[in-house]
Amino acid sequence: MPKFKPYAIGAGVAAAAALLAFASYTATKPEGRAESSTSSAADGPSASAPAAPEASEAGVYPELEKLARRDAKDGLAMGRADAPVVLIEYADFKCGYCGKFARDTEPELVKKYVEKGTLRIEWRNFPIFGEESEAAARAAWAAGQQGRFWEFHRAAYAEGAKDKGFGKDRLTALAREAGVPDVARFARDLDGEAARKAVSRDQQEGYGLGASSTPSFLINGRPIAGAQPLETFTAAIDAAAAKRAADAR
Repeated sequence: MPKFKPYAIGAGVAAAAALLAFASYTATKPEGRAESSTSSAADGPSASAPAAPEASEAGVYPELEKLARRDAKDGLAMGRADAPVVLIEYADFKCGYCGKFARDTEPELVKKYVEKGTLRIEWRNFPIFGEESEAAARAAWAAGQQGRFWEFHRAAYAEGAKDKGFGKDRLTALAREAGVPDVARFARDLDGEAARKAVSRDQQEGYGLGASSTPSFLINGRPIAGAQPLETFTAAIDAAAAKRAADAR
């Protein structure tokens, strides 16, 4: 397995590595479940972790807020680039609980926050389950180059979709289902160097933060691990929005 260097957030923040591992699992670990809500990354690479920095307030790490790219041309994001709250999701298309979040929780967040301009969602490809995960991540990126990432995302996370695997023919079928206009270009992009670099960039960012399972999230610098209940996300988004509004006064 390849090794990943900690992602450089900025000067003096190397201690932010392992923050998701340090903060998410202690503060927001799912309760009352016989099975963990995160998919273990035991089969994927891991990063050693320096100590985490202190939060400026309960569970919020300002340096991690800087990871929001806010690129209006980002095909793997939805919502206003200047939205007061940014949710960053690190996920794998072979992760069952990522699919649960995509089907059950994310649509509610889109209706309640994204459509009203409060929230921006930025996707990070974080494939941890081998070659098919990597291929699906590149395929999602390739769909995004033609403006169909979220449609591909919906198709790949449909109930039972991951059980069909993510071989080349299946990825092409998902691209057609997602309405990707130029499937030949999609196939070229999927196997191209740009897709590999984009996925690697997201991976290194996640591993550099110490994320070791999927899905993992940051909401304006607040780490959240796992497919938590909707209320966990709405509480974090509401708090982040309120803080941003107070800071603007």
